[in-house]
Amino acid sequence: MSNVRVLLADDHSLFREGIRSLLEDQDDIEIVGEAEDGLEVVKLAAELKPTVILMDINMPVVDGVEATRTILQNDEAVGIIILTMYPQDAYIFEALKAGAKAYLLKDTRSKRLLEVIRAVHKGQAVIDTEMTTRLLGEFRRLADKEEESLPKLQPLTEQERRILTLVTAGASNRDIAADLNLSERTIKNYLSVIFQKLQVNNRTEAAIRAVRDGLVQKH
Repeated sequence: MSNVRVLLADDHSLFREGIRSLLEDQDDIEIVGEAEDGLEVVKLAAELKPTVILMDINMPVVDGVEATRTILQNDEAVGIIILTMYPQDAYIFEALKAGAKAYLLKDTRSKRLLEVIRAVHKGQAVIDTEMTTRLLGEFRRLADKEEESLPKLQPLTEQERRILTLVTAGASNRDIAADLNLSERTIKNYLSVIFQKLQVNNRTEAAIRAVRDGLVQKH
């Protein structure tokens, strides 16, 4: 495999010097450039074609998340590693949504940083166990929020539940009418109300919704 072509993006020159010193000792890693702000890293990424970018989040002009998003729109093959001092869940989530392959804190051990650089160069995504746990928590929070925003369904009457149960079992309107001793016209009226309450358009969607939400027993 070819050498790892690394572009450093951080507005602190002292930090870049430390990373440069570490990477220059590696035979398979080449530093192709350095950027002090987000706009500059976007420009250099297009010019220098790095395979891996070490990206800080809090940079002048354009932040690291937005720079990541812009770079990957132009070249989705480059592997971006967020290397920052910010451990907040919101930063992690936004960076990974933008397309970053890894998210590391600046107190990460040198050995681990080198492992992640090489893994990302091979096309792998690297998320440490602690980060995974926090991301799952964020996904659950967003899912709960989305569920809360959905309109509440109107409750079904006992008769509507009986009809829905028969619909789910595959019974026709004629069969349902005969079973409940009602007219087919009455069953059609009931179904219109049931569809409206379940916010569906037809019998198939109603049956799926009924089974999914536990409104009837699955037949």
